[in-house]
Amino acid sequence: MAKSLVARKGNIECKTKVKTGCATCRIRKIKCDENKPFCQKCVKTGRTCDGYEPPFRLFTIPDVKRLPTGSIESDGGLQSVRPTLMEIDPQHVDLLNRYFSTKTLFDVKLGCGEEASQVLQASMTDTPIRHAISSLKALREDLETSGDDPASMAQHSPNYHYGLQQYSMALRGLVSSLSYSSPDYSILKSALLCCQVLISIEQVRKNYAAMAQHIIRGFGIMHEYRARPYLSTADTLVPAYHSQIPFLDVFIIKLFAAPCKFADAPATTDENGSSLSPCPISPRQETVEARHLRTIAPDMRTQLTRIATSTIEFLDKVSRVETLNIALRLLSEKVALLDSLESWLSNLELIQTGTGAPGAEPLSVSFLRLFHLILKIVLLGALDSSPDLDAQLQTENDRLQRVADSVGDRVKTYVTCRGTRTGRVDRSPVC
Repeated sequence: MAKSLVARKGNIECKTKVKTGCATCRIRKIKCDENKPFCQKCVKTGRTCDGYEPPFRLFTIPDVKRLPTGSIESDGGLQSVRPTLMEIDPQHVDLLNRYFSTKTLFDVKLGCGEEASQVLQASMTDTPIRHAISSLKALREDLETSGDDPASMAQHSPNYHYGLQQYSMALRGLVSSLSYSSPDYSILKSALLCCQVLISIEQVRKNYAAMAQHIIRGFGIMHEYRARPYLSTADTLVPAYHSQIPFLDVFIIKLFAAPCKFADAPATTDENGSSLSPCPISPRQETVEARHLRTIAPDMRTQLTRIATSTIEFLDKVSRVETLNIALRLLSEKVALLDSLESWLSNLELIQTGTGAPGAEPLSVSFLRLFHLILKIVLLGALDSSPDLDAQLQTENDRLQRVADSVGDRVKTYVTCRGTRTGRVDRSPVC
């Protein structure tokens, strides 16, 4: 009897722990087939699949001192929104639409009024979204008041600290709501709407690495819970798992497609009138080829923006597709858009190779690469459920994160360099 118990204990200890898969298979300690949104092993055996670990994860931001909730006076802007409101003030919608992107500092019209209205409507009953809006408002006001002057950045205002505090509270609330093994529609909607604001917050903070993390995780939610209809491997049209999930991808494309101020550090001179090297983000010598690349970059952006407009139109068709024949025709349109993206990238590489400009490429071109990768990721996931899709998306997500990490580092260098050279800086480059 004793030997039998020892043998059974040994068998249990030798079993490999299940670290992936749905919650039900992990509890049963069996290999999960990891089909989304529900594991087929659970479905076929009549069990309830309890879903997967949430794609959102909390990543750290600088610790801030806790401030009293009422320590920042409201000026009648977004902070005055309370859950008891029954209607959305159009002025609040316009203000949030403006705060979504730092491009609006240059009088750019963003065109995200519908998204702003959805976010504000949800904030009436959703605490994390409310915290996120308060954070965005405080951080944006701090940016507009203090600018990018290194001296002001070294001594952050109460608005800035309050904004980080609200950001931290929004993240904690969002992670808590997504901790459910099978989040329902209301939780998914809240997560994607909140994600829109978090992406905007990180743009204000010039933390493009964290911005990319939010983008990738938001796209992960849309992909995992099938925000749009898709074609199965058997050429069967499968309806959206959750209809009316907010389309985060369209929002992000709008952010990047909006007109942009190209900001490349100019050369400066010393007291003797001698030319000094510009910041590391620009070519070290202002050659004819380098100037040519700067001239070409806006035109390359125009071409990419046209593809972005076509991508939004394509996504709208995918959302409304009802028959297999139409879906198959849309696949051809998708292939054409992906080909256009590859052609655009090839042209950009040819231009850069032809200029032979030394040093790093202009920061504006790096932002175009970010935009290109976002469009490619969005298009790859549309209408598709092929076995190798997850691997393809992971590869492109990794590329997006690497480019965002590089852009973030270079923007910090840009701000520091401009502050050192001139004592003040223009608004930071925007995507």
